[in-house]
Amino acid sequence: MSGFLAGLCVAILPLLAAGFWLGRRTAGSQALGGLGTPVEHATFETLHTASLAAPPLRAGLTEETARKSARRLRTLLGTDALCLSDQKQVLVWDGVGGHHRTEVMERLAGPLETGRGEAFRLTCDTPDCPVRWAVVAPLTVDDRVHGALVACAPRESAVLVRAAGEVARWVSVQLELADLDQSRTRLIEAEIKALRAQISPHFIFNSLAVIASFVRTDPERARELLLEFADFTRYSFRRHGDFTTLADELHAIDHYLALVRARFGDRLSVTLQIAPEVLPVALPFLCLQPLVENAVKHGLEGKTDKCHIQITAQDAGAEALVVIEDDGAGMDPVLLRRILAGEVSPSGGIGLSNVDDRLRQVYGDSYGLVIETALGAGMKITARLPKYQPGVHSAGRLTGG
Repeated sequence: MSGFLAGLCVAILPLLAAGFWLGRRTAGSQALGGLGTPVEHATFETLHTASLAAPPLRAGLTEETARKSARRLRTLLGTDALCLSDQKQVLVWDGVGGHHRTEVMERLAGPLETGRGEAFRLTCDTPDCPVRWAVVAPLTVDDRVHGALVACAPRESAVLVRAAGEVARWVSVQLELADLDQSRTRLIEAEIKALRAQISPHFIFNSLAVIASFVRTDPERARELLLEFADFTRYSFRRHGDFTTLADELHAIDHYLALVRARFGDRLSVTLQIAPEVLPVALPFLCLQPLVENAVKHGLEGKTDKCHIQITAQDAGAEALVVIEDDGAGMDPVLLRRILAGEVSPSGGIGLSNVDDRLRQVYGDSYGLVIETALGAGMKITARLPKYQPGVHSAGRLTGG
C-alpha cells in the first residue's frame, strides 16, 4: 500500500504543476480577490476542481461517471473539448467539435492497444470549428488500458501534451481506487457469504427439533420460538449492505440465544450490560453473532454443569468496547493463534478468524479481536469499534420485533 500512496503523490504533484501553468495562462494580469499570489490562487483552484472531478471516477469508468467528471477535467486542462472513452466507445464529449467523435474513436485503436499516448491532427470540413488537434492519453490500471482521455485544441502544444498525460495519470489513480473499493466490497461480500455458510446445520436442525417438541405440549411457546427462528434467519441472510448497528446485531443475538436457551434450559445463563449511547454505532454485519456462537459452543462443550455468558457494550470515548466472555472449556492459546493466522480451520466452522479479518480490513490492524483464553479457563473476546469511521454506515434496522 505504501507504494500505491507513493504513486498517488507522483500523480498529484505533476497535476499541481499543470495547475501552475493553467493559473499563469488563465489568471494572467487579472486582478485576484483574496489572499495569495496568482500561482497560489491557481493551485487552490486546481485542487478544488480536481476534488470535484474525483468522486464520480471513484465509481469506475462508465457513461454516467464520465459525464459527471468531463467538465471538471476539461477545466483542469483549459481545452476547447475533452472526451473520455472506454475500450469500445466514446463515453462523453464535452465542449465543441462533437462531430469529431467517430474520427477520434478510430484513431484510439493504437493507443488503446499499446497503452502509449499519441497526438494527431484532426480533419475537419467545418470552417469555424476550433478543434484541429488532439492529444490522446491512455487510462491504465495495473498495466491494463481501461480507456483514454482525449484533449482537443486549435493547435499543437507541447505543454498540453504533458498536462493531458498527467491528468490522465490522476484519472487512472481514481480508477485504481475504484477497483480497490470494488475488490474490498467483493471480499466483504464473500466473507459474509462464508459466515452465512457457517451457520451450523446442527443449530438449524436442533432449533427446528426444539420447536417441534413444543408443538403439542405448548403451542404458544412453539409459535414464539418459530418467530425467533424466522427473525434470526431473516437477519442472517439479509441483502441490504455491509454494515449494521450494534442495536440490530444485539437484537439478532437475542433471537439466537432464545433458541439456544430453549434447547439447553437453565444450563445456559446470559447477562447483558449494554450502554444505550453505543446502540447506534455502526459495525460490520454479522460481526458479533459468531463471537456469541463461539461462546455458546465452547461454554457448553464438554460440560455437564451450567455455563454463563456475559455480553457488555461500553462507551469508551471515541469507541464502543464490546466484550463477550464465557466460563467454558477455553482453548489452547497456541491453537487460537494458528486459527487466527489461517493456518488451521476451527472445528465447527465458528468464524473467529473471519470476524478478526473483517474488523482489521474496515478499521485497521489495531482493531483486531483481543482474545484471552486458556484450557479450562473460559474465553474473553474484546472488540473495539470506532463510533465514527468514514465509509461505515449502517443499512438500518431490518429485524422483526
